[in-house]
Amino acid sequence: PLDDPNSELFVRTIYFDYDSSEIRSDSAETVRHHGQYLATNPSVSVRLEGHADSRGTREYNLALGELRAKSVRQLMLLEGALDNQIEIISYGEERPAVAGEDEEAYQLNRRVEIVY
Repeated sequence: PLDDPNSELFVRTIYFDYDSSEIRSDSAETVRHHGQYLATNPSVSVRLEGHADSRGTREYNLALGELRAKSVRQLMLLEGALDNQIEIISYGEERPAVAGEDEEAYQLNRRVEIVY
């Protein structure tokens, strides 16, 4: 299911609103599916990589990236995933998905990537 483009598990990027670590309603179901997948596959683990756009200080963006990853982890845990299956790392603004200083770039850089 991880490699099936028709599977909910194929989507592995969760986007966030500006200055927010709250999972958006359009992403919650995707996170739930990943949590359920982990719950039924206890030998599988993931790394949640938190990111922020380039606005804000380096320290603030690292903290925001971590909060975003923790939000995703919390929802996965509620779906039955185990804490030892989930690693969290924050890159803040250091690894942008796209270059640019406009709203489109900012939106694509505010994310958590689910890495199996």
